[in-house]
Amino acid sequence: MPDIAFSAVDRIMRKAGAERVSEDGVEALRDVIETLALEISREAIALAKHAGRKTVNAEDVKLASRKLLALTKLGI
Repeated sequence: MPDIAFSAVDRIMRKAGAERVSEDGVEALRDVIETLALEISREAIALAKHAGRKTVNAEDVKLASRKLLALTKLGI
């Protein structure tokens, strides 16, 4: 069961400029967002642990997202 609400993804797509969005379009973006969020979360947790913390902070999330974005750009 998805963790991100259908309506939230629909709003994001409309905010981006879509006039109409199909149900399968929303579901596809929701799947991508959830996959990315899980990967960023795992990396952020690893960064916090490496720093000797149990708490994941905003910097961990930002660094994790930049790292994963850089790997994506490199095709890794």
